[in-house]
Amino acid sequence: MDYSYVFLILLLPALTFVLLGLAGMKMSHKTAGLIGTCSLAIITVLCYYTAFEYFLVQGRDAATGLYPTVTVFDVTWLKFSELLTFNIGFRITPISAMMLIVISTVSFMVHIYSFGYMHGEKGFQRYYAFLSLFTMSMLGLVVATNIFQMYLFWELVGVSSYLLIGFYYPLHAAVAASKKAFIVTRFADLFFLIGILFYSFYVGTFNYDLTAMAPAQAGALQQASWIMPTALFLMFIGGAGKSAMFPLHIWLPDAMEGPTPVSALIHAATMVVAGVYLVASLFPLFIEFAPQALHWVAYIAAFTAFYAAAVACCQSDIKRVLAFSTISQIGFMLVALGVCMPDPELGKVAMTEEYADVNGLGYMAGMYHLFTHAMFKACLFLGAGCIIHAVHSNEKMYMGGLRKYMPVTHWTFLISCLAIAGIPFFSGFCSKDEILVACYNFSPVMGVIMSGIAAMTAFYMFRLYYSIFWGKSYYETHKAEGAHQPHEAPATMTIPLIVLSAITMLVGIFGTLHVFEFGEFVSANGIGFGTHTNWAVAASSTILALCGIALATYMYKGEETPVADMLAKKFPRLHEAAYRRFYLDEVWMFVTHKIIFRCVSRPLAWFDRHVVDGAMNFMAWGANEAGESIRGWQSGDVRQYAVWFLTGAVALVLICICL
Repeated sequence: MDYSYVFLILLLPALTFVLLGLAGMKMSHKTAGLIGTCSLAIITVLCYYTAFEYFLVQGRDAATGLYPTVTVFDVTWLKFSELLTFNIGFRITPISAMMLIVISTVSFMVHIYSFGYMHGEKGFQRYYAFLSLFTMSMLGLVVATNIFQMYLFWELVGVSSYLLIGFYYPLHAAVAASKKAFIVTRFADLFFLIGILFYSFYVGTFNYDLTAMAPAQAGALQQASWIMPTALFLMFIGGAGKSAMFPLHIWLPDAMEGPTPVSALIHAATMVVAGVYLVASLFPLFIEFAPQALHWVAYIAAFTAFYAAAVACCQSDIKRVLAFSTISQIGFMLVALGVCMPDPELGKVAMTEEYADVNGLGYMAGMYHLFTHAMFKACLFLGAGCIIHAVHSNEKMYMGGLRKYMPVTHWTFLISCLAIAGIPFFSGFCSKDEILVACYNFSPVMGVIMSGIAAMTAFYMFRLYYSIFWGKSYYETHKAEGAHQPHEAPATMTIPLIVLSAITMLVGIFGTLHVFEFGEFVSANGIGFGTHTNWAVAASSTILALCGIALATYMYKGEETPVADMLAKKFPRLHEAAYRRFYLDEVWMFVTHKIIFRCVSRPLAWFDRHVVDGAMNFMAWGANEAGESIRGWQSGDVRQYAVWFLTGAVALVLICICL
């Protein structure tokens, strides 16, 4: 196949960023927006065409039945030695082809949506320049041919998020949120870099593929079994920072200070899914060298999913509810990857024919959920933007009854809520049930825990839905006081909602029908793994989702919420703790200020000022004093020089005579 055009997928957004960044202020808002959006439209077409060529035209390898890895180009960028060589290239795999579709689709919808949402904003051109940089960074990350290239674009993703989260830089909260996101993710990226250095030093390459590894490196890995698990888990910590896994999740809720379309892009298609993609890219290495590390990924992700779901049940800011929902759903994806290996304590051997389906199902389920989640979560965030645009507040107390005033937003939001809840004929049902089946295959305890979290997801999402669209209308109860009347968003904002909800519906309908008709789950990434339908899991998860929706309906559908108010008063400490995110921010503030700053940074600063600087200052003082003491010797007086010369000559003669 001829993939010679794919370099444009990275070149076009880079050129758009440079053009809008340098000349954007000389353009009108409309011109800058059109340039950014048209560029993304071309990129989207190229991404879809690449995926079409890869999946449908080229197809599976006849010998293996799997989609091959295609390296379109791989050029040497920097070469310091045979080992220390940095390459830049373009690599297509099933998951990277899927990610090209996800990133381009969501980013294109965000570009269109921003025409309406960001209309009249100061820095409109700068905003579109940053969007192009963000998109280019994530596209470069998923097509990287080696881990170092991934790290390069990984850091560009971090820079882009910093710029966009802090877009409203005159606001202190936005600046603080952007710095918080940057510092937390940089802290995690330090471990990622250390892991890369471990990996490259012992393996002798930055590539994902170890088939060409030298015999010396292979022998070293066999003798030191701790090397690869350590390197891979360190790299996972970097992914945990990007994907907001506990306890590195604290930056993501505050990232809501950025424009809402940016939140949709971060949560659906770029930053937070980078960690999932990292683990998926390194999956063969985890399978072969670090299955226990993969289990720990699942345990950490499962706890994160539960924690985030519990916090989401008590939030009042609608964007923060969606933020914690994203954290929980990312946890689902990483759990799916982490449970791919059967538990060795049960005596099961990994990658045998008997358990091949178990391994394949978890990997496929995680990637499939990444795809479905991107569409309905982008729709939810963009819908939240329409709501905020209408009521001028993030707090649900200023909403209520909006279904009468915002019908398009209402129906698209409802479709996305049904999808994330896991109701049949919506996309979330197919992907989330695959994850639950993989969890039950790994461990019944893990399956029960994740099923419970799925029920919590249905509850808090419909709590949000009813509070926004069915609760007591703030406008109707305060219009006499001059409350602003809500209104539907313009077409530039509602069309992306319709497109994303349509994708959610179509994927859900065809995926669910495939389950019912053929007894197999659908794989969105084309890995080639599948499993027979577990009807017990499918039925129980659907019942749990319906129970969660029913409980939310009972507690929040009416204009008054007596049951919810009673529970909040009966358990005030628990409610306050969940609302305050179980005080994790306060814990981090204590750790950083009382322990790191006071016990580590201050002693180091004292040592730097008094010992390091003192030593340097003493040396400078000593040199100065020595110069002052002998400066008289260079007076320019010939008579003085003659005296010193004769005195020295006499002294030397006397010394020679004595010796």
